[in-house]
Amino acid sequence: MLRFTLERLIGMVITMALVSVMVFLIMEIPPGDYADRYAFRKYSGTGVNVTEADIQAIRADLGLDKPMMLRYFDWIGGIVLRGDFGQAFAFETSVVKVIGDKGWLTLGILFATLLVTYLVSIPVGIFAAVRRASAMDYGLTIFSYLGLALPNFLLALVLLYFANRWFGADIGGLFSDQYADAPWSLAKVWDMIKHLWLPAVVLAWSAVAYQIQTVRATMSDELNKLSVTVARARGVPETKLLIKYPARLAINPIVSTIGFDVNRIFSELPIVAVVLGLTELGELLLRAYLDLDMYVAGAILLLLTFTIVFMNFVSDLLLAWLDPRIKLGA
Repeated sequence: MLRFTLERLIGMVITMALVSVMVFLIMEIPPGDYADRYAFRKYSGTGVNVTEADIQAIRADLGLDKPMMLRYFDWIGGIVLRGDFGQAFAFETSVVKVIGDKGWLTLGILFATLLVTYLVSIPVGIFAAVRRASAMDYGLTIFSYLGLALPNFLLALVLLYFANRWFGADIGGLFSDQYADAPWSLAKVWDMIKHLWLPAVVLAWSAVAYQIQTVRATMSDELNKLSVTVARARGVPETKLLIKYPARLAINPIVSTIGFDVNRIFSELPIVAVVLGLTELGELLLRAYLDLDMYVAGAILLLLTFTIVFMNFVSDLLLAWLDPRIKLGA
């Protein structure tokens, strides 16, 4: 298991190194840089004639005149050695301060969504497989089809409407009014947790529907295996039998797709955040691209990508723990 973990860890480090190069190249793709945008915003409409020499001076002052390779190594070296993601030019402060709470709140929404997804889909999928062809199984199948057909942002609108109409409550955002701008405290954390269920349910909606069908199918297949029949014949209690044999292997496809679920959540979060009034990194990423504030954009892309790669690493370890055949074949 130690060898398996080290191999996956080395693979994750190599992947992130390649990802950092790709992210930096994406940062370089847009024409121009922040020096052009800065000059345009500062002198537009003032009648001042901005020359190329002026822009070059701004570029040198911002450190954007260095060769691309040197800027990449300065950028990635600052991240690895000092945790410094560079300067946020448009905000005139560091990238770490700009991302700040938005990064942690985005990760909070992510892990809350994953928690809801697996806590619901795995036991419900197992139950549907055990009670196959029952009325409950057919009902869960209909729910799954509905979950796959109904977009997440539409569900968010429906929940907001009924919450306001029936309870007169505004459940948008992640904080109550009194905690929105308050410093962090246990009371503020608890207030956030009370609001976190809605985006978690909305973002988990389609994933739960899909994963229920996945668990149901794999569990049904595992229930027909000879090992299950033999264990049942030996008098193993049914609950223990289900957990030890078919359920443990039936959730392998779920565990193996954790990285894909993370990617899907990040893709769907921006539009859901607009509907629910959430604080997250999607809007900041778009703004950074429009402003050509590329160190902010690069830091966000690197953070999101690292989260996906790390969750794939966790997925590999969980798979090896659930199914020893995986680490033996590594």
